[in-house]
Amino acid sequence: MSDYIRPRFPGACVFFTVTLANRRSDLLTREIAALRAAVRRTKTERPFTINAWVVLPDHMHCVWTLPEGDCDFSTRWSVIKARFSRAMPPAPRRASHVARREHGIWQRRFWEHHLRSDADKSAAIRYCWINPVKHGLAARPEDWAYSSIHRDGPVHWP
Repeated sequence: MSDYIRPRFPGACVFFTVTLANRRSDLLTREIAALRAAVRRTKTERPFTINAWVVLPDHMHCVWTLPEGDCDFSTRWSVIKARFSRAMPPAPRRASHVARREHGIWQRRFWEHHLRSDADKSAAIRYCWINPVKHGLAARPEDWAYSSIHRDGPVHWP
């Protein structure tokens, strides 16, 4: 087993990709209320700033800024994933999921990239918003309902 070590920079701005185990599923958009509740409750207990977020049927991208002095995004993701999973009806699981007390909904890890400049941050936010267009789910970023683009106001796209 690999010994994966994530960087730890307090107050960092980080881009994430989090994916369902079943890449053909529409669970995230179908159960958006449960996902929002899991995020909202976790954010209340362990604050962070959401700079951008987009939820697609089987994965999501987001940009968070952690509070000064705090670098623990892994626990936040673990809690969000667990809360969402517990809100779903039980489903058949592999033995490895049972052994790890997992519901088998999520890929075990997530991808993160620490953003080191304002240009990096802007590019990551733009990537979040354009992703539904890239996947053929919307003609324009603002046409996708599950995006923070609506919170952040009108955006003019080329």
